[in-house]
Amino acid sequence: MNSSMSSKERYMAVIRGEECDILPRVPILMAFAAKYIGSNYGAFAADHRVLVEANARCVQDFGFDQVSAISDPYRETTGFGGEVEFVPHGVPRLLAPPLQGVKDLNALKSPDPHVSPRMLDRVRGVRTLASRLGRQYSVLGWVEGPAAEAADLRGVTEFLIDLIDDPEFCDQLMTRCVEVAADFALAQLEAGADTIGIGDAIVSQVSPDIYSSQIFPHEKRLIDKIHAAGGLVRLHICGDITHLLPMIKELGVDILDLDWPVDLVYARKVVGPNQVIVANLNPVDEVQHGAPESIQRRLGELYQAVGNPFMAGAGCEIPVNTPPENLKALCQPVPYVSNAEAH
Repeated sequence: MNSSMSSKERYMAVIRGEECDILPRVPILMAFAAKYIGSNYGAFAADHRVLVEANARCVQDFGFDQVSAISDPYRETTGFGGEVEFVPHGVPRLLAPPLQGVKDLNALKSPDPHVSPRMLDRVRGVRTLASRLGRQYSVLGWVEGPAAEAADLRGVTEFLIDLIDDPEFCDQLMTRCVEVAADFALAQLEAGADTIGIGDAIVSQVSPDIYSSQIFPHEKRLIDKIHAAGGLVRLHICGDITHLLPMIKELGVDILDLDWPVDLVYARKVVGPNQVIVANLNPVDEVQHGAPESIQRRLGELYQAVGNPFMAGAGCEIPVNTPPENLKALCQPVPYVSNAEAH
């Protein structure tokens, strides 16, 4: 399908609630992209040059509309003092949470996105992506959400217990995480990102009461800081957060990524008619193991059921062993249905 719109124009039009030609395609690529260029996940996470090349090749060959600097959850964690081990075919391994067994924020280093090696590597990746591709495509930076980062620093089990046993400590820890995430986001915006992704997967494991009283205020503050700096926000939360949607609505994010267990028709009813929602095909069952025809059919069905504003994608990262023709099917142009026609 020919179009006079660039990928970036298309992406921005949907965010602004304007008409466009086709649905923006915004799949999350990490391990798949690394493998596609003959590299591996370890190299992709360790070296921004591999990440940039993988994104550049994939956006050209598959025809999506946003390139991304997402790689793994431990960029900020290493800035705080954590150590990771890079493995060829998996997410980097955190050797030990920096606050494991310790409730002392003074034990943490002070991350600086312009100095901390892995944070700086992502900033360099964003800068290179923006320089090479930023006129044509949206550039997505990435930070960890306050709860996810707190869980990385403390350990998942310890953090979940702390939320119940020591909310004051959790508040102090997440406050620190928001400060670092905001600085990291600003550095990426200054490097050329137009959107910052926030991953906060751990919140799928908490109750509405804990989320609203302890986590929501920190997420909201981070989002407001990114908006104040001129950035857009794409929130991605793995897992089923159906129970949190009434509060998620109040965050004011620009793009909402919901994992495949969430019913998008129900989500639309809760978050309202103006929230941009990304399609959430099951990454394994529907994208990796599906047939190209079924992927295109499923995407069309979701779009018809959920309505504008909408973007094409999957519920989470495209799995590493997805057949290339299946990702091509996910990225096949889907004509945008104007709001006038929809009504």
